[in-house]
Amino acid sequence: MQSVVLAAGKGTRLRPLTEDKPKVLVEVDDKPLIEDVFDNLLEIGVDEFVVVVGYMKEKIIERYGDEYRGVPITYAHQREQLGLAHAILQAEPHIDDDFVLMLGDNIFRGNLGDVINRQREDRADAAFLVEEVPWEEASRYGVLDTNEYGEVVEVVEKPDDPPSNLVMTGFYTFTPAIFHACHLVQPSDRGEYELPDAIDLLIQSGRTIDALRMDGWRIDVGYPEDRERAEERITEEPDVVAETTD
Repeated sequence: MQSVVLAAGKGTRLRPLTEDKPKVLVEVDDKPLIEDVFDNLLEIGVDEFVVVVGYMKEKIIERYGDEYRGVPITYAHQREQLGLAHAILQAEPHIDDDFVLMLGDNIFRGNLGDVINRQREDRADAAFLVEEVPWEEASRYGVLDTNEYGEVVEVVEKPDDPPSNLVMTGFYTFTPAIFHACHLVQPSDRGEYELPDAIDLLIQSGRTIDALRMDGWRIDVGYPEDRERAEERITEEPDVVAETTD
């Protein structure tokens, strides 16, 4: 299965850690964020990395070249950071079928393999991990609105007034239908092409969307204190990576 790793961000909120490197090369427990992502993806059987690069892309390309632990890497260039939906479109020419998407700045320890298995079982056009966060943090993420049956009826990116505290994490599987949705997305109030808006288009068009609760933990390394929290968790659970698929 192919994977897309989004690694184009500047990481301005992580300064001074990102003054001389892209965000995904910031180290947690002496390991770059992107390597933790690669290792998680290898554990669930990914056989190709498509890495979307942008800011200081040459540092990533020079470090990893055309493979990581024997798995080939293809690079796609996002010239302007215009949102996650825009970033995904840069990978479109390199994707042949269903694929995994993972944000390059998230540390995961959890049931990633369950998402792949669920998509294959349901033939869903999208499946992703979700988690509950404190209400005051929900506006940092793509927030899910569900009906009385627990079905996802809408996804809203970084809302001022979140409809719930159930948020998307940085791990997804998609069919190529997501590319059509990303092409249709209009810029948000932030001037970006938002991935939750593309997923919402899939929902509104009647596509099958699965959301699985995360069994484990993840940390979105957006601030220096997040890096410190991630190092503490890894120290507590040093040998746990992603669950493998059956």
